[in-house]
Amino acid sequence: MTPERESGRDRTPSGATAATRHRPRLDQPRPPRRRLLPEWDPEAFARLSERIARFLGTGRFIVWMTIVIVAWVLWNIFAPRDLRWDNYPFIFLTLMLSLQASYAAPLILLAQNRQDDRDRVNLEQDRKQNERSIADTEYLTREIAALRIGLGEVATRDWIRSELQDLVKELDDRRDGHSGRDPHDSHVVFPAERPHGRDVDDR
Repeated sequence: MTPERESGRDRTPSGATAATRHRPRLDQPRPPRRRLLPEWDPEAFARLSERIARFLGTGRFIVWMTIVIVAWVLWNIFAPRDLRWDNYPFIFLTLMLSLQASYAAPLILLAQNRQDDRDRVNLEQDRKQNERSIADTEYLTREIAALRIGLGEVATRDWIRSELQDLVKELDDRRDGHSGRDPHDSHVVFPAERPHGRDVDDR
C-alpha cells in the first residue's frame, strides 16, 4: 500500500460517505460569500451626501449652475451647426437638469436624516445633563436646609446668659431655703421672676 493511500485513509475515517467528508466544520468561520452588488461604507457615503447637500444650498452652486446653463444655451445657438450638440428646444439640457434634481433630492433627504440623528443624540445628552443638574440642585437645597436647621439649634450668647442667670437664681433660692432667709430678700442679685418665653426671644 502506498503512502498516499495510507495518509488518505488516516484523514478519512472508515464508513464515511462523500456527504460527511464535504460537510463544513462548525469550529471554523464560513468563507465570505461573493456579492453581486458593490459594497460601500455607509458613513463615508453619508458624509459625502452632506457635503453635496451643503454645496447645493450655497450661492456658489447657483452662480456656477447659471453660468453653465447660459454657456450651454449660447453655444447651441451661436456655434456652428456642426459643433452643436443640443439644438433648440434644448431637450438634452432639460434631461440633464431633471437628472440633477432627481439625485439632489435624495442626497438632501439623506443629509437631513443624518442631521436629525445628530440632533437626537444632542437632545438626549442635554436631557441627561439637565437631569444631573436638577439632582445636584436638589442635593444642594437639602444640604442648605439641613444647615439652616442646624444653625437654628445653635445656642446664642443671649440664650446662654439667660440660662446661667436662671441657674444662679435657682442656686440662690436653694441656699436661702436652707438658711431660712426670705427668698425675696434684697440681697438676691437676679430678679425673682422672668417673663415666660424668654428662650424663644433670646434665640
